[in-house]
Amino acid sequence: MTHPPQAPPHAPAPTSPPLPKQQTASPPHQAPAPGRSTAWAEGVDRLRAAATTEPGRLRAIGAVLAALVLAFGAVTAWQTTSRADAADRVLNRSQPLSNDAAAIYRSLADANTAASSGFLAGGQEPAKVRERYQRDIDRAGEKLATAASNAGSDSSSAASVSRLNKLLPQYTALIERARANNRQGLPLGGAYLRYANDTMQTRMLPAAEKLYKAENERLTDDYADAKPYPWPAIALGVVTLAALGWAQHRNYRRTNRVFNTGLLAATVAASVALLWLLGGHTFARSGLNESYDRGVKSLNVLNDARISSLKARGNENLTLVSRGAETVTVDDATKDKFDVAYQRQMARLAGAKAGEKGLLGKAAELADDESGKRPVAAAAANVAEWKERHKSARASDDSGDYEGALDKVIGTRSDEPTGESFDNVDAALDAALAHEQREFKQAAEDGKGAMTGLPIGAAVLAVVGAAAAVLGIGRRLSEYR
Repeated sequence: MTHPPQAPPHAPAPTSPPLPKQQTASPPHQAPAPGRSTAWAEGVDRLRAAATTEPGRLRAIGAVLAALVLAFGAVTAWQTTSRADAADRVLNRSQPLSNDAAAIYRSLADANTAASSGFLAGGQEPAKVRERYQRDIDRAGEKLATAASNAGSDSSSAASVSRLNKLLPQYTALIERARANNRQGLPLGGAYLRYANDTMQTRMLPAAEKLYKAENERLTDDYADAKPYPWPAIALGVVTLAALGWAQHRNYRRTNRVFNTGLLAATVAASVALLWLLGGHTFARSGLNESYDRGVKSLNVLNDARISSLKARGNENLTLVSRGAETVTVDDATKDKFDVAYQRQMARLAGAKAGEKGLLGKAAELADDESGKRPVAAAAANVAEWKERHKSARASDDSGDYEGALDKVIGTRSDEPTGESFDNVDAALDAALAHEQREFKQAAEDGKGAMTGLPIGAAVLAVVGAAAAVLGIGRRLSEYR
């Protein structure tokens, strides 16, 4: 039996050829190993894993509740602060500036009236009339200085104030020339007075009216900023309370405990803030609406009425100063220019015909108490008397009795001059304006006061509510340790 040949006992084992050496250096931008996550993905995974546990869910709920309560407080404080600032501007800035603008108009118109009254009195101007003119000019200058300092970036107001500041010394210079010529008995004085009146009527009063309208628009804008409900804050408050209610209901279903002290305290804090927000703003809105309806509307109408009475008086005086030198054609008839203007202003005051209300009728409707109605009724009665006396004065003038007409207008000898009726109208309107100004101020202060403390209070309640929510959730978390 034969056997296969055996290898020699000490023969070396066959070896494979050596492998070539491999490079050990890594490529400069080695990609991450397969299956390895980024830091962001790992964080998301950890959060997802935590959310599958009850402690993780509680932490997320606590964070959301605290954020909602704080956001509600922050938005409430922001919106109520802006509205409180607007209400303060209504009370202490825009309405007083609107009132000052109306005072500028009235002062200029009254100065023009006083100047023409003094001129009609002859070379020896009555001291009382001179003092009234000077007082009006001084008041207009003071109010213009106030308006200039508060015009700010409002180019319209600033331009009107600048124009009036330039025209005022020109006007007073014309009046002084008219007086100087009148003292010497020179007819040129009447021409200077008519030129001064033209400057007032066509340049100064329109600029004053533009200033008055600009300040009224500013007042309207401030009302628009102060009155709207803060809907974003209200909506966020409702969402916050709903979230707190849901969290407490969830807690009850999982633990069968009726109350969680922290979440209950947070709900109370948020509820108080929301009720304060709703109640405070409702009362503030009511006060501001009342200040506008009972104050600003009446003040605007009464200011217009007083300005019309001043214009009417000035035109009545100028009818005698011009002595028919300036005429206009109305309904194919030639009439005195200034008497036509007088009739137009009286129509604005009392209505052009029977049944029309005019400015005084509107003022009577807006007056909501006896103290406001009484002076308006007195003004209306004196306007009616003024119109009758004016008819008598015009009849005398048209018949050639200039001195008789002059006496019935300025009252050197007459017991019933039109000037007396005008003074009574002016005094009654001044009393009505003072009453309505008090009404406005009281209502506006009530509106502003309703929001006092609300921004700070809402912020404090939000901090307390957020802290209570975190503590309430923390108490539940402690049960898992």
